[in-house]
Amino acid sequence: MSKLNQVLTVFLSLFIHGAVFAAEPILNDPRQSVEETERAFADTMAQRDFEKFKSFLAEEAVFFSGETALRGKQQIADAWEAYFKEPQAPFSWEPKSVEVLEPGTLAWSTGPVYDSEGEVVATFNSVWQLDASHQWRIIFDKGNAACNCP
Repeated sequence: MSKLNQVLTVFLSLFIHGAVFAAEPILNDPRQSVEETERAFADTMAQRDFEKFKSFLAEEAVFFSGETALRGKQQIADAWEAYFKEPQAPFSWEPKSVEVLEPGTLAWSTGPVYDSEGEVVATFNSVWQLDASHQWRIIFDKGNAACNCP
């Protein structure tokens, strides 16, 4: 192999290697990445985009609906589809706190849930996992009614 071919091979290898890493959506700040993902997830409700909503769900996700656990992406989607039927979103949410475990692959987010009038009616707690495609997917979600606690 000529010297030029060796240089080109090394350059191409570095370029491809760098391009692969550049394409990964992991930010230097995983906490910020999870917060942005949570906001994008919430935006699916505001934009009335049910298909996009489903894309955030892990296949094995568990959402609590009261005391009942909805298990798996399909069961969650079936239950949540009704929230996307009307032109106006019945509720919205936003992250207020996000924590990420040191390896950067598991995270927790929490924040207020607002009714359609903007009143806080609940607090959500979500657990996110970084999947093999380097996308954050929600694996657990549970809301709690808001209280006027001291």
